[in-house]
Amino acid sequence: MPLAGDPWQTLRLKEGAGRPMDKAEMAKLRAHLRRSFGCDDIQVQPHSRKKDAAEVTLGEARIGEIVADEEDGDRSFFFEMGVPVGRADLQGFLRKRFGNDKLTIAARMKKTDSVELNNGPDHIGVLTVDDAKAQSYTLEMAILDIDLDDV
Repeated sequence: MPLAGDPWQTLRLKEGAGRPMDKAEMAKLRAHLRRSFGCDDIQVQPHSRKKDAAEVTLGEARIGEIVADEEDGDRSFFFEMGVPVGRADLQGFLRKRFGNDKLTIAARMKKTDSVELNNGPDHIGVLTVDDAKAQSYTLEMAILDIDLDDV
């Protein structure tokens, strides 16, 4: 649900049914996002309205949201971030935003409505077109509980 005046919040997330995120999980999620994007300025804090979610900030700007989900005893997380630029500016925007020139976008085979985001050789997530004119994207990143084991 977008917040008024916040272009970063084009979230389509549904409130999950997971248990509340604790401080240890948020610290692991912060470390994982920092490593994934190569940016030490990323912060993760409790969501102001959702018990099973966290807000992700970069400096003073809220850039996205993480929602927890539990299914069959497995806990996973879903990070979503709006990106308010078109395809031509996408890679440059993300590199500048996160201060990381190793971020690259790559076409997806047989897909024209999305691209992959990578940090060097490591896959981060998928950027999906939000509108018919491809003037904005949404980054979607799945984070499994095993992704947090080595953080």
